[in-house]
Amino acid sequence: MLPRLDLELVPGRTVALVGATGAGKTTVAKLIARFHDPSGGAVLLDGVDLREISEADLQARVILVTQENHLFSGTVAENIGLGVTDPAAIRRAAEAVGLHEHIAALPSGYDTEVGRHGVRLSAGHRQLIGFARVFLADPAVLVLDEATSRLDRSSEQTVQRALTTVLGRRTTLVIAHRLSTVLMADRVLVLDAGRVVEDGPPETLIAQGEQFSSLHENWQRSTSAR
Repeated sequence: MLPRLDLELVPGRTVALVGATGAGKTTVAKLIARFHDPSGGAVLLDGVDLREISEADLQARVILVTQENHLFSGTVAENIGLGVTDPAAIRRAAEAVGLHEHIAALPSGYDTEVGRHGVRLSAGHRQLIGFARVFLADPAVLVLDEATSRLDRSSEQTVQRALTTVLGRRTTLVIAHRLSTVLMADRVLVLDAGRVVEDGPPETLIAQGEQFSSLHENWQRSTSAR
């Protein structure tokens, strides 16, 4: 349960939420994607309560990407397109996130069957398909909930490059333990028991020497040890 939380996402900016497990980060993500409704107050999109927006319209305007993108049995193209059948549009989306060359190297290219849950693809490629979907759908709001948490170092770097394209100037909420993603944000909020205890640009919070600075120091130490 979250106590009262006032949060405004400025259009075109990226906001990151960090904090210990149970701090309330994923709850915020699910409220924005309307997986849950608040018991008090409201979540607004362009000033309109999410409960007043049709499900189809909300799904088109807000996309949630988690650490496990759902891939179904079908081709690579079908999994990227999700109903879009224009090969040129699907290829542009794949090229935008750096996935096209990997697809071209597959036995049947875009017509390659991915298998149930995408078992024939690496974790990194499955996540890139998720980002290609975002590029193709072009939502107003993007929510990333631990989208890189299960990737190895090499895959994470590939996905980070794709993120630069996908985020663009899109309104984005990022939830991540890996600070390589968080440092891309314009603003960082540190949550503790559902309350914001630090708020500011990442470089400012690092200089303050408090919780986020400690997280950054630990992250730097862990990456240098790899």
